[in-house]
Amino acid sequence: MMKTTELKLLTFAILLILSVPLRAQTLFVNATEGKDDASGTLRAPLASLDKAVSRANTFSGKEPITIKIAPGLYTLVNPLVVRPGSNLPANTKFTFEAMDMPGDKTWTPAKMPVIQCVADSNRTGKLKHASIAFQVERNDVVIKGLKFTGNPNPASLYYYVIQRRDSTLTGLEISQCYFVGDKNSAPMQGGVFAQGAGITVDHCIFYGIKNAVMVFSGLKDFSLTHSIIYGAYEGAVWYGYGQSSYSPFTFHDNIVADGNYFWVGYRGVHPNYQFSNSVIAGNASYMGFNEDEIIPDRLNKPVEKGIRKSGTVLLNEVTAKGIPGDYLNLSPASAGKDIDAGIFLNSKNK
Repeated sequence: MMKTTELKLLTFAILLILSVPLRAQTLFVNATEGKDDASGTLRAPLASLDKAVSRANTFSGKEPITIKIAPGLYTLVNPLVVRPGSNLPANTKFTFEAMDMPGDKTWTPAKMPVIQCVADSNRTGKLKHASIAFQVERNDVVIKGLKFTGNPNPASLYYYVIQRRDSTLTGLEISQCYFVGDKNSAPMQGGVFAQGAGITVDHCIFYGIKNAVMVFSGLKDFSLTHSIIYGAYEGAVWYGYGQSSYSPFTFHDNIVADGNYFWVGYRGVHPNYQFSNSVIAGNASYMGFNEDEIIPDRLNKPVEKGIRKSGTVLLNEVTAKGIPGDYLNLSPASAGKDIDAGIFLNSKNK
């Protein structure tokens, strides 16, 4: 039998462990149970992503920075500006991650944190009435397991979810995220709008948004894999501007269907267009040039390995019975069901 003193010590030790972050630079956020004057631990989470990012930007330790996000709805008016810490090592990783990740035994669609921007205008630059959710201003940022919905504010004409404008930055990983828009009520101009090296998009789903992935200047080691882009009503992928257009990239195991243009590139002949093991079907146009308006690209003939341009892509959508656990992933009868694309890692086995 454990003595009373030993039991008290054990209880105190457990409470102490739960009252501090898993690592020295980990913060927990919970929209329903948190408080912004809390310590940011698992037992005392913050309430808002704004407060978590503001606090994390001041960290100076050598450990990776992690913001763990509990299920709930997180609304934004101001962008989440992720800045480099003045005392941080240059390669310190900064991660936003859902508490429950798609594919975990505990995961359900209801456990996915939902991020919604409601600002009329919070983005600087030439565009008026433009808004963003994440503004990345540092290297090595990771965003995992989040669901982004469109901006319902009618005054916001251009909503870009994740933006990185500095072409000298490197390391931006976006994985297992939903980007879901509705052009008639909550539009999304772009899911990812980024410059620089090391942009990786993997196992994401882009549904009903104007442009899914837009990458332009300073490109190196861009990668788009295992993702579904459905119904992009301007261009699914925009790639390169000027010399960046000629940079090689990785594109495989994707589904791009029922949109307008599949690929929009900078004018000219591009030596490194290579696409493999994907379904690119049901789109109004295949490739185009980035001009004042998109015009058909009749010059480039990309290297294609295992590209299927026919067949019907069918997704598991919400029904009267509710949200299926694999919603917006490929249905059993869909073209490309054999491809490992979707929100789950190893999705073809789900």
